[in-house]
Amino acid sequence: MRPLMLGVDNALIVKNSQYVIIVQDCHWYGASSKGHAMNDVKRLLAHMSAIGASDLILTVGAPPQYRVLGMLRAESDQALTADDIQHMAFSLLNESQAQHLRTHRSIDFSKGFAGLTRFRFNIYYQRESVALAARLIPHHIPSFQALGLPEIIRDFALRPHGLVLVTGPAGSGKSTTLAAMIDYINTHRHAHVICLEDPIEYLHKHRTSVIDQREIYTDAPSFTDALRSVFRQSPDVIMIGEMRDIETMQLALTLAETGHLILATLHTQDTVHAIHRIVDVFPPAHQQQIYTQLSMVLSGVISQSLLLTIDQSRRVLAYELMNVNNAIRNMIRERQLQQVYSVIQTGKAEGMVTMNDSLKRLVGQGLLDQDVALERSPRPRELARMLGVAMREASILNHGEGDGLAESMNWESRPAVTSGGSEHERV
Repeated sequence: MRPLMLGVDNALIVKNSQYVIIVQDCHWYGASSKGHAMNDVKRLLAHMSAIGASDLILTVGAPPQYRVLGMLRAESDQALTADDIQHMAFSLLNESQAQHLRTHRSIDFSKGFAGLTRFRFNIYYQRESVALAARLIPHHIPSFQALGLPEIIRDFALRPHGLVLVTGPAGSGKSTTLAAMIDYINTHRHAHVICLEDPIEYLHKHRTSVIDQREIYTDAPSFTDALRSVFRQSPDVIMIGEMRDIETMQLALTLAETGHLILATLHTQDTVHAIHRIVDVFPPAHQQQIYTQLSMVLSGVISQSLLLTIDQSRRVLAYELMNVNNAIRNMIRERQLQQVYSVIQTGKAEGMVTMNDSLKRLVGQGLLDQDVALERSPRPRELARMLGVAMREASILNHGEGDGLAESMNWESRPAVTSGGSEHERV
């Protein structure tokens, strides 16, 4: 809902049904006081929650930007100044965090607010001014069904050991999927779970499992240090918020080899590229060893993407799922990754799903526009055949379709071939 702007004696009142924000002299009122600056942030976050936004972006020279269903929009015409953002951003930080920001020019952290929820923040410098990005973290952890995740994810969560990867671009729901897996473990296993996060997002309570959540830079200096010490903490399950560097990846592989279940995320576009991403971090002389380790410990990979529905009311989950079987293990060990996709295609009985299978299902259910599906497909020509769509013009971007990279093309629509069955929708 767009706020109503009312001018009153050189002040501007931004008003909606839930609260009032006062902007004095075209600046956010009270920015000179830390307490008032904190209140300004809370008002923006309250509005973020009220309109169903996932993200809030504050930067100099632009009004507050809210991301709703993946698209940015401004809710006022009042541009923020450097002082506005400086005061609001530093009102969220304690002294050690403020010093970290001044030194490293960026900081990640999460914070909860009474009457609202938790938010993940990144405060950073750009063009010598402070900027801020906030992401809303819901109170409740959604179930697998609510998220539209397949049944085999339950099996992944209950496996006694191995490496399970959740991959996808930023904003694709990876953290939420991991949180749902930890929540399922928490009610179906008697385990000691250690979560390494930067920052902590969803909060877990102890149920049938014991959940310890360590925030990087607050509870541990780094992912690497946290993983080195975790050996002595008697864990059964270890969740790694993100595998960013060679040391973190090597320790994760070693922990998976020693009988732990490792849950982690990567920024890759499909399941096979997750393997490439890990191997390519290591020097060439060590890569065969990494292929061998992965062939023994990799248990499953889900690569996911959130797509806007036809009616633009919400986003739904499309995913590719690889359940690592003996055939895939042999292909990884022999470095024959180009053959893995064909195993996923024929592995439906083992719960495997290609991204194109998932996109076709969403189109067949009337949830996703077929042009959007073709644009987001890693193999659009294959999907076109599956949908019964004729390609009018096509040009491959640098690589062939076999490598999973997207194509640039125009499409002529024919009646789509629908798929049977049903799939839960992402909410």
